[in-house]
Amino acid sequence: MSTTSKTAHHEQLLERMATRNGADLDLARQSGLIDGTEIVEALVACMGCSDAGGCKSRLDRDVPGFPDYCRNVSMIQRVEALTH
Repeated sequence: MSTTSKTAHHEQLLERMATRNGADLDLARQSGLIDGTEIVEALVACMGCSDAGGCKSRLDRDVPGFPDYCRNVSMIQRVEALTH
């Protein structure tokens, strides 16, 4: 997988995981609740995931919550709390 496609793949996973758990990353960024640096850090953390395939499978099956290995739980939960 090229770096560009890996980045795009993880951007989708991050966005889907956030949305699944009630966090709107775009709204939070546009509102100034989080900044671009935090999004990039979350993306880098996601790209270092030990089981991106399992994450995708979990999202595809509509399993609620986060996998134990998710590196972005605290950021997503913080965004969800700030936007609701």
